[in-house]
Amino acid sequence: MDREAYRNCCSLVKIPRQSYEQFWSSHFVDYIDKELSYSKFFKKYLLPNHPCMFSRRFTEDWKCRKHWVTEEGKPNFQKLLQEFVETPVPVANCNAKEYNSNPKQVMPFKEFIHYWKEYIQNGHSSPKGCLYLKDWHMSRDFPEHNVYSTPVFFSSDWLNEYWDTLEVDDYRFIYMGPKGSWTPFHADVFRSYSWSANICGRKKWLLYPPGQEEFLRDTHGNLPYDVTSSELRDRGLFPHFEEACQPLEIIQEAGEIIFVPSGWHHQVYNLEDTISINHNWLNGCNIDIMWQFLQSELSSVQKEIEEWRNTMDSWHQHCQVIMKACSGIDYGEFASFLKIIADNRIAFLNACSSEDSSDYPQHLSETLITLGPYHAAFDLQRVAHIIECLLCNEDFKRLDHSALTLQPETMLQQIRDTIQSTRGQHLLYQE
Repeated sequence: MDREAYRNCCSLVKIPRQSYEQFWSSHFVDYIDKELSYSKFFKKYLLPNHPCMFSRRFTEDWKCRKHWVTEEGKPNFQKLLQEFVETPVPVANCNAKEYNSNPKQVMPFKEFIHYWKEYIQNGHSSPKGCLYLKDWHMSRDFPEHNVYSTPVFFSSDWLNEYWDTLEVDDYRFIYMGPKGSWTPFHADVFRSYSWSANICGRKKWLLYPPGQEEFLRDTHGNLPYDVTSSELRDRGLFPHFEEACQPLEIIQEAGEIIFVPSGWHHQVYNLEDTISINHNWLNGCNIDIMWQFLQSELSSVQKEIEEWRNTMDSWHQHCQVIMKACSGIDYGEFASFLKIIADNRIAFLNACSSEDSSDYPQHLSETLITLGPYHAAFDLQRVAHIIECLLCNEDFKRLDHSALTLQPETMLQQIRDTIQSTRGQHLLYQE
């Protein structure tokens, strides 16, 4: 991040997001084929929460674009089998519905490839249904492979930074599916950003700007499984469907990367046999959207078990437990998440001022150095804003703060002291 971008956003309390009206009647997003600075991407797409597409030139040096793909542009089954033959992988059945998603099973990689070959030979059909290898943590399972590199535009990634620190999970995935495989209507985990790169094949994306999903709910308040289903035109079931805008329809070619912003609900189809890489990620630009999502999730849980509020001494704690079971995180872990992000940036800025890089995690050094001290300061200001929101939140106040790794008032003071001291040493611009 450069000085101008930092100056433009360092005083922001609430991220100003423009109206999404320009996407209500458009079928076009910006196509980026030339060099683009991180600061311009930050200003034009991250802050306003707008989608875009990067051309194949941004993936042309990836090893997987060469090793996983034949000269004809098809999946290289032979090479893939050599690398992952017995690896257990998660596979969904696109022909089966389980709640609003597809049921999954785990099978050896070679078994999925055998199925895929037969599926192609049978004219893209199988009595087993349409199987889709998805949400495979390949990077976690094979960290030495290095078959791709995260573009700098997506490198401010708090979500994977947090999980990498804990060494228990990540949100980096491989998808492999035959022509006709698809993903039902959804918004991404924690309302995170996502980026998705086609290694080979083509996808069709249907995207709805934030807020439009409210018109797609049925009479019970549920979102549709398939947003293209004819039943949505039944006003008795979906009374507000006609008020929704048409989805933004995007065709993604081989090698291209799509940026899907926070809270954009979408449905995705593989138009050909396709391999793709997908990351979910969060940072200072959309952490407020995650916080809003978590508040909404807790509110929904509280409404569901409201009738037991007066009969349970630990009702509020139970709400947090249920929320974590449903959403993957509760307020306590969210506070821990913020602490790790803040600690890393405080250590980085202090290391910059002392010119001693040994004070912060080495696995973060390259990313933090590339993004620079202005970005670290912006991140700290965003963490501080969310901590201030937590301190005003009644449900957060009810937590046992002695059990939290984050002590909010202490962390706020550390952030303020760090930003002030690094400004004083001219690391950061000051008016």
